[in-house]
Amino acid sequence: MYKIAIAGAATLLGKELKEAISDSPLAAATFVLLDEDDALGQLDQVGDEITFVQAVLPDSFEKVDFTFFCGSEDLTRKHWRAALRAGSTVLDLSGALDREPGVLVRTPWLGSDGSTADLFTPAVVPAHPAALAISLLLDRLQQAAIVRFAAVTLLAPASEFGRAAMDELHQQTVSLLSFQSLPRAIYDAQGAFNLLSGLGENAKPSLSALEARIRRHYEVLGNGRSPVLALQAILAPTFHGHTLSMAIELERPVEIVRLEEAIGGDHVDLVLEDTDSPSNVSATGQDDILVRFRPIQEGRNPAETSRIWLWAASDNLRLYAQNAVACALDLRRLRPQGTVQ
Repeated sequence: MYKIAIAGAATLLGKELKEAISDSPLAAATFVLLDEDDALGQLDQVGDEITFVQAVLPDSFEKVDFTFFCGSEDLTRKHWRAALRAGSTVLDLSGALDREPGVLVRTPWLGSDGSTADLFTPAVVPAHPAALAISLLLDRLQQAAIVRFAAVTLLAPASEFGRAAMDELHQQTVSLLSFQSLPRAIYDAQGAFNLLSGLGENAKPSLSALEARIRRHYEVLGNGRSPVLALQAILAPTFHGHTLSMAIELERPVEIVRLEEAIGGDHVDLVLEDTDSPSNVSATGQDDILVRFRPIQEGRNPAETSRIWLWAASDNLRLYAQNAVACALDLRRLRPQGTVQ
């Protein structure tokens, strides 16, 4: 059996990762759950194994095959090299390592993303779920025609920035309804009942940093083939789920039926009826990206178009965790079962 460590096990993403692992071929592994002070001693379960959340110690990564970092960036930066020295394969979901030399941004869902891991790869960063969704949809469309341009607006939920952001959104909502002053420790702005393109001067998260990270991952996944992407991230007053509004222009008109066939497939659920519009609520707990296809009618032939709207929704934490597990399964070829290299 493999031995797997999850650093940041008590975070929102850590909990989603544990569920994804429990539903995967890695469920039979032995697990070490690690986190920072607030979570220590909590009883938790992965697969059939019940264990406690422990502090990160110098020997925490001993004989660990895979280490998933899904806590704070500081936690990752402090301990990822110790995991490497212990012989563990590192998978970083915290956002700390995607600009480290030699660290690969990966998803096995795109067969030719140009970044194949080998024995000299220090760590792997599973692609951000928004970058993954955008890349996957545009890659599918380019099977029908070259995408000339794509403009994307991402509506980001509070869970994008962790449990503290979710708690503050809840507290702001309650405070507004009871005519009390708003807590602003995380956002430094009113996030409840509001849409924001910026979070305030003293905000802890940053929408511009989120946009930059998604662009970096998108460019890596595209491997030089991706179309020009205009991207804007907006903070939405929601707790979970990414929603994406995508305006896409193709190089030439294509039959609408052909475009619909190209988009559908693994990891994408194409919604054809207005009554079933994708939403952050309907995407919660779903494995696939929900997509509504709307052609912009033009020219004399109503059966084809070169411009389309896509409205997509996904469970951001679930998609992230699924991709991380897929990356680990893809990396198994570099690690004989039960043996730390």
